[in-house]
Amino acid sequence: MSGRDPAPGRLGAILDGQPLPESDARALWARFSEYMDAHKGDLRGFAVAEGYASVRPETRKGQAVLVLSRTAPQEPYGESRSGGGSGGAQRADGRDGRGKGGGSGTSRKGGGA
Repeated sequence: MSGRDPAPGRLGAILDGQPLPESDARALWARFSEYMDAHKGDLRGFAVAEGYASVRPETRKGQAVLVLSRTAPQEPYGESRSGGGSGGAQRADGRDGRGKGGGSGTSRKGGGA
C-alpha cells in the first residue's frame, strides 16, 4: 500500500447488502488493490480468492465501495448495474450499456440543407 492512506470514511464495502465495518472495508480494499495491480480486470479471480461469488467497485455518494456477494454472479468489469433495475440508464455517449442507441438522433429522415 502507498504511504498515503485515503481519508477515513472514503472507502467502504458491502457484503450481501450489509455494510462492513470501516476497518474491514479498508483491509479489503488494500487486498483488492494489490490483487488488481497484479491481475488487471480479474474481478472474479479476486472474489473467488476471498471466498465470494462476485465483487464490483462502485462510487456511492463520493465513497469508493466494494460490493461483494456470496451468490450474485460476477459481471464483466465495467458493466455493473448500480441502479439494479433493467432499463433506462444510459451512458454519456447515448448508449444503454448493451451497445444500443438511445433513440434520439439515431435515425434521421430527410435531407435538410
